[in-house]
Amino acid sequence: MDSIYDVSETGIIVVDMQADFTQLKDGALAVEGTGKAYLEKIKQVTKAFKAKGYPIFATQDFHPPNHISFYTNHSGKVPFDIIETDGHQQVLWPPHCIQETENARILLDQDMFNSIVRKGMDLKFDSYSGFFDDGGSATGMDDILKSYNIKNLIIYGLALDYCVKYTALDAVKLGYNVCVMPDLCKSVAEETSSLAVKEMSSVGIVFASDNLFQQR
Repeated sequence: MDSIYDVSETGIIVVDMQADFTQLKDGALAVEGTGKAYLEKIKQVTKAFKAKGYPIFATQDFHPPNHISFYTNHSGKVPFDIIETDGHQQVLWPPHCIQETENARILLDQDMFNSIVRKGMDLKFDSYSGFFDDGGSATGMDDILKSYNIKNLIIYGLALDYCVKYTALDAVKLGYNVCVMPDLCKSVAEETSSLAVKEMSSVGIVFASDNLFQQR
């Protein structure tokens, strides 16, 4: 575990800390427990990581208005319906994180980030992972991390059972050591959260409190 904390080879990925996923700005897909206190904790911990010298990266959902994942783009469909498209199942979400809108912006000081990786921009594919979209196209995150000689990742943000999980799983597939910080995540649902933790644990992803990092 010590190598995961080594600043010289460790990066932080802050996942989708955007207004549409929080309760601060009437987010279209607001996750429970994402009010002011949660955001302040994310800001404080991320700032502390930055002060310790960790490079900080962010993912940002950034959909075109005609994105395939929006139920409003499918006649007769309602939120959370599931359709078959391009050989996979697609959950239909309320329109969210639409490009160039206020609720798509990241709610942290962007000067803290070494790089921000946008995802979900291809109108035909969703992208829960910060590394690949559902069509298999790379977001560029892996190349960016390699340019910083990153071998270990600390991941947190929204939501544990979706974008955090898929980002972490893809990171492991790409050869990174991964630590997820569940106390800095919120989940869409308890059941999917429990399944996500089991799935991540099964591939060697470890879980730790932010207190362990702040004490170093």
